[in-house]
Amino acid sequence: MQNHSKGAPLRLPAATHDRQVGVKGSILIRHTQEEGSLTLDIISHSAAQTQRLGMRLGEIVQGGELILLNGQLGTGKTTFTQGLAQGMGITAPVNSPTFTLLKEYPGQPRPSGGSPARSRVGPPLYHFDLYRLDDPEEIVDLGFEDYFYSNGVCIVEWADKADLLWPSDHLRIRMKMMSETKRGLLFIATGARYCELLRQFQKNTYATTGT
Repeated sequence: MQNHSKGAPLRLPAATHDRQVGVKGSILIRHTQEEGSLTLDIISHSAAQTQRLGMRLGEIVQGGELILLNGQLGTGKTTFTQGLAQGMGITAPVNSPTFTLLKEYPGQPRPSGGSPARSRVGPPLYHFDLYRLDDPEEIVDLGFEDYFYSNGVCIVEWADKADLLWPSDHLRIRMKMMSETKRGLLFIATGARYCELLRQFQKNTYATTGT
């Protein structure tokens, strides 16, 4: 897991609706909605909670999602990704692919039809880390752009290094340090599909954070 370091606070954007939807299990959840986008502001009080948030998202992704992570060193990007992988049923160790830019994890069996006896293979996970990326065009040159339109789940650390390349529809998570252990996670869904994904995540998180 990543070490903690300081980061600058973030403010919620102006919105047409802004309401606090719950405080449960020491996690504050705030929901904001604009036309074509949806945001969810969550405060995690530990690395374990950050990982569990990733797990809740991993449980509901279906494949084809693009998840962009922004935040300074130590804000929990890899921790969140480890949880995402766990939620997808991936048991292999997940670490940042800092020197290779990309690590691939095959899809794992998932329960199907509500019966554990019936299962299907879930989507693969493509874990990118752009920390050492010098030129965003390297992503295109290496053929990585194809991954963002594939049936796998792409999660990108240091996504702000290639902001001009991302499809308009995606889920962005801005992570900030609020104290030595506390982290702020601002989820920003753009596009109808990602807004629905974030609504499902909100329900999943609110129902389980107290357990």
